[in-house]
Amino acid sequence: MRFSAAPLFQAAVLVPVYRDAAGELRLVLVRRGDFGVHGGQLAFPGGKPESTDASLVDTALRETQEEIGLPASAVQVLATLPPIPTYVSNFLITPFLGRIVPPAAWQPMEHEIAEVLEVSVRHLADPATHTEEDFWIPSQNAYVRFPFFRVGEHRLWGASYRIVLPLIPRLLASEWAI
Repeated sequence: MRFSAAPLFQAAVLVPVYRDAAGELRLVLVRRGDFGVHGGQLAFPGGKPESTDASLVDTALRETQEEIGLPASAVQVLATLPPIPTYVSNFLITPFLGRIVPPAAWQPMEHEIAEVLEVSVRHLADPATHTEEDFWIPSQNAYVRFPFFRVGEHRLWGASYRIVLPLIPRLLASEWAI
């Protein structure tokens, strides 16, 4: 379901994952700053390619370093996940799963990243966190029902939700050595 027939623009994100000191599997998400079309939303670090990027994985790694201060040297790319089109903003997002070594402290990009969250994969797998609601979509002049994960007071929805949903059982099944 896309709300626009406009051409899709390329983008890439890193899906950072690691095991914490207790062995808990965690995904790293960012909460965008309160501006722009995705203001305040939960997402993965990433964005549009720049001319200096040799590939989409380079885009994801560069954007991750810019947005949260995680250098490429702290990331081992494990897989290229299926590309996900956005419904409203006309992007085709290529996600890259990366095992990371988290820093002692995240360095969120001022004005662009409001918060870095380290979310338990088991939390996301809990059916109690998975729900749906109707949201007003101005371009459709209608309410549209969207599923999402509740992460604290936030919603993980849209393209990020569609990246995470099929990934959870694969992570819990230890498909990759993390």
